[in-house]
Amino acid sequence: MRIARFTTEGVPNAEVSQHPFATEDGLGLELHRFHRADSDDVILLLHGLPASTDMFIMPEHRNLVSFLLDSGYPDVWSLDFRMSNRFPYDTETHRFTLDDIALFDHPAALRELRKHIGNKRVHVIAQCLGSVSFMMSLAAGLVGEIASMTSNSVALVTRVPRWSKIKLALGPGFFDYVAGVSFLDSRFGDAPVLTRGWMISRAVSLFHRECDFRACHMISFMWGAGNPGLWSHENLDPATHARVADLFGANGLHYYRHMRRMVRAGHAVRHDDRFPALPKDYLELAEHIDTPVLFLTGDRNHVFRDSNIVCHEIMSKARPGLHELQVLPGYGHVDPIIGKDAARDVFPHILEFLRKHSEGGRDGAR
Repeated sequence: MRIARFTTEGVPNAEVSQHPFATEDGLGLELHRFHRADSDDVILLLHGLPASTDMFIMPEHRNLVSFLLDSGYPDVWSLDFRMSNRFPYDTETHRFTLDDIALFDHPAALRELRKHIGNKRVHVIAQCLGSVSFMMSLAAGLVGEIASMTSNSVALVTRVPRWSKIKLALGPGFFDYVAGVSFLDSRFGDAPVLTRGWMISRAVSLFHRECDFRACHMISFMWGAGNPGLWSHENLDPATHARVADLFGANGLHYYRHMRRMVRAGHAVRHDDRFPALPKDYLELAEHIDTPVLFLTGDRNHVFRDSNIVCHEIMSKARPGLHELQVLPGYGHVDPIIGKDAARDVFPHILEFLRKHSEGGRDGAR
């Protein structure tokens, strides 16, 4: 069965609404709301690059939004920020960095969210660069009080495999100035024969014999160092594997330049001096973060290795007892969110953490 792109059929028995808003630098973004009832504890989900809300509402298995709605959190929101593949921004020539997202996207999203929910507790669950950029906003004091945050794979510490370091060092310049493309796309394999995209995809597939899906090969090349890079195949439903290009689209090259700077520093830093109000070193401000964070990471994380383990150690020294770590056996980078058994293996850890910091929980008075 072919699953429609951008479908919301994976979230039955909920009122689904869209809430567009604009950033101060002139981009139109959108929040999705999945609502069954009002609640004093509201969930905000943040995707990574190059994903979207769709990673949280997959109809082929029990997804994160449905799990949360069924588990006592009846008001769940998801933000599509400028990295979302639902927008055209990442197929345009741009010079966006994670600083733009931290400064413009997340604060604007929280302002829009607060218009609808008021002063209720907000819990953030974030994936990949959605997690990094929101933690940057949090460290810089741009998003107000957050009741709890769950960070999957990476937060303020950025440690990657050696092959990823090589790609970050050479890739952006090569593709911009030699290959002549300003973005990489998991759908390059479907491009017309002998076009740039077609040739890039075929070259990448020469080194990926683990499956027959060129989109899977491209995504592994775009992020990570494994075969495959972002997940373990056995953790994916066959329907998910067949449509990974729907879930993970194109991404602009300039984000890699910011990641290169962060990887060289070992943690989140400002890309340049365009926004002098932002901190040069976000990790230096981690001791001021009083939001409890659950750091998740798979023990097969071939994208950001042990980044969240190290980040948990650093932030726990500054705030002993505030943060938690959960290492997920058999999981990689993104399969803790999109895996066919994530509702059994991963989501209960998130739920337990949420309940600790919700009304009636151990720390619910936050």
